[in-house]
Amino acid sequence: MPSGLFALLDDVTALVKVSAASLDDVPAQVAKTTGKVSGIVIDDTAVTPKYVVGLDPSRELSIIYRIAKKSLINKICILSPAALLLGYFAPWAITPILMLGGAYLCFEGYEKVHSLFSPSHAVDVESEEVAKITPEELEQQRVAGAVRTDIILSAEIMAIAYSQVTGQPIVNQIVVMLAVAVFITVAVYGFVGLIVKADDIGVHLAQDKYHPGVQKLGRGIVKLMPRFLSLLSYVGTAAMLWVGAEIIAHGIPLTAHWLHELEQGLAHIPALAWLAKAGACALAGLLIGFVVEKLVLLVKRLLGKE
Repeated sequence: MPSGLFALLDDVTALVKVSAASLDDVPAQVAKTTGKVSGIVIDDTAVTPKYVVGLDPSRELSIIYRIAKKSLINKICILSPAALLLGYFAPWAITPILMLGGAYLCFEGYEKVHSLFSPSHAVDVESEEVAKITPEELEQQRVAGAVRTDIILSAEIMAIAYSQVTGQPIVNQIVVMLAVAVFITVAVYGFVGLIVKADDIGVHLAQDKYHPGVQKLGRGIVKLMPRFLSLLSYVGTAAMLWVGAEIIAHGIPLTAHWLHELEQGLAHIPALAWLAKAGACALAGLLIGFVVEKLVLLVKRLLGKE
């Protein structure tokens, strides 16, 4: 009996050692996964600030916190388990789902680019009924809209995270996905909070009670932020296109091979290799977005909705 107990304890000890050794790889896996989803993270960061524009400045951080909390809950309680279940019961579905998400990102990116070059149509306020809405209702609408956008991007993030840990022990898969969910949510919405409050920080630093150098810095922040937000919007749109097209390309063996060959051909200049791949994917993303838009319009016409 004692020998049986000691044998059991030896097995448990060996299992713990193996699990600990495999968990040592978790930080590297999290870092690798975060790099893979960087484009989506940039887009998520670029899109979110618009949801607090025009609202009470004192409510900005509270609104961002509400969006971040819902985003984290969705990642941990819905999207991560869904990815793990799909990976176990229907692993073949992961790539098509990723490609559908990539097509959606291309569509959204194309719509943004198209809106930049389309003439704006002035709204005739006399012929339009202006809906009365309270600040609380507007806040609820903004939060709901931000969460809808976020869940698409979060689904892509968690699906890509899972694709990086397939074949790993289940404990590793769970830990990596939870770590990615927490890290990315905190990083994205922490940075978004800093962005939306940067104007207030600049105004505070520009007060007379501070050193002239600090005042100058504060005024510079206030002047810089509108340009920075505009640049961030463009970067977010480009990220949507290149990430969406790259996801689709990696799901098709031929295009995945082309991308690999492009990178290998410029491997001696890493920055140029990255720019060439991102540029090619962004152009392809525009084309994919154009095709998806036409398909959406066709389906609407067939359904009599346009």
